[in-house]
Amino acid sequence: MSKAETTRLTILRKAFELIYTRGYQATSIDDIIATTKVTKGAFYYHFTTKDEMGLAIISDLLKPAMTHSFIGGLETSSDPVKSIYGLMKYLLLEDPFMDVQHGCPVGNLTQEMTPWNKAFSKALTDLIHQWDLALRACINRGRKNGTIRKDVKAAQVAYFVMSGYWGIRNFGKLNNSKDCYSVYLKELRRYLEDLR
Repeated sequence: MSKAETTRLTILRKAFELIYTRGYQATSIDDIIATTKVTKGAFYYHFTTKDEMGLAIISDLLKPAMTHSFIGGLETSSDPVKSIYGLMKYLLLEDPFMDVQHGCPVGNLTQEMTPWNKAFSKALTDLIHQWDLALRACINRGRKNGTIRKDVKAAQVAYFVMSGYWGIRNFGKLNNSKDCYSVYLKELRRYLEDLR
């Protein structure tokens, strides 16, 4: 990796850390420059605006992380009930990328940015759509191989699972506690088992 690529990646990673803990709108370019210890010239060499940098965080950091953590295990799953439950348990209790206090970075940016920024809305919608498609495909494979009932609607299950995840993330963030995650996971397991 070249020095310029390393500098760009450093800016993105440090900016992400600030945005994740403070919020996008509460994080200024000056905050990012102070944290990364790059010059303003170096920042503006890589990004013409803060929003350009924010979109790069989505495409260069969040998309690969989400593809790995949220989608990877679903693509080869032969048992959707086990895989979806395992995924939710991992995301809520084990994933080192996210903490309870700050919630889900994609969910945070969606709530903070999509009401007023069309570019963010599109980039985040694309990420969420990928997860939705992966869940649907996983469920449909289960319908084909008999691990999920034939009458189950993949789109409905995917929406239910995704909305439950983001909802319980917000409860955890609000209370700064993982206690509610266990309650959610217990009910989620019951719901998923009913799909068999």
